[in-house]
Amino acid sequence: AKPCGGCLSREAHTQVYELLYRFLPQKIIYPHSCLTSLRAPLDIPIPEPPPKDEVETERQEKKEVLECGFLPGNEKVLSLLAMVKPEVWILKEKCILVITWIQHLIPKTEDEKVLERVNAVKTKVQAVQTTISKYFSEHGDAVAKASKETHVMDYQALTAYGEVKARVLDLKAFCAELYHIISTNLEKTKPSVY
Repeated sequence: AKPCGGCLSREAHTQVYELLYRFLPQKIIYPHSCLTSLRAPLDIPIPEPPPKDEVETERQEKKEVLECGFLPGNEKVLSLLAMVKPEVWILKEKCILVITWIQHLIPKTEDEKVLERVNAVKTKVQAVQTTISKYFSEHGDAVAKASKETHVMDYQALTAYGEVKARVLDLKAFCAELYHIISTNLEKTKPSVY
């Protein structure tokens, strides 16, 4: 019977090879197809100049009333975000797996720099999680500004596509970076214990 450490080592070894040869290559290729299919028009109704009805705010400032009503979220962007959020979580878990694997299989004298690089990728992935949350508030701000200043169409373009595309491309780069870290350090691993 093999000791428990041997079973753990075999399982970690199998998971890392699956990560290296299946998961990461798929995640490097997949975002491209996802982004090429995303062409989401932002249908912000451009209101007619509002009537001169005015509303008093708490600070006694006069603001014009906008009559465009509730603006729903962009369905294509929201569906892309729904796909990206679990991918971010999975990538963060894979970073933790790689860190565990490196600590277990690479001699201590050689693993510090590699661990720093993997931790840097994990930190970047966590930043993407934060960015996705911030997207919704920034989206709301941009839509509000676009509806107030309808002559500035750049706000509409910004809202529809830019931020989500950047985050998906970041995830692709993180997967490529993890792939590079693992593949360049495979020769440093200790001989298999099983």
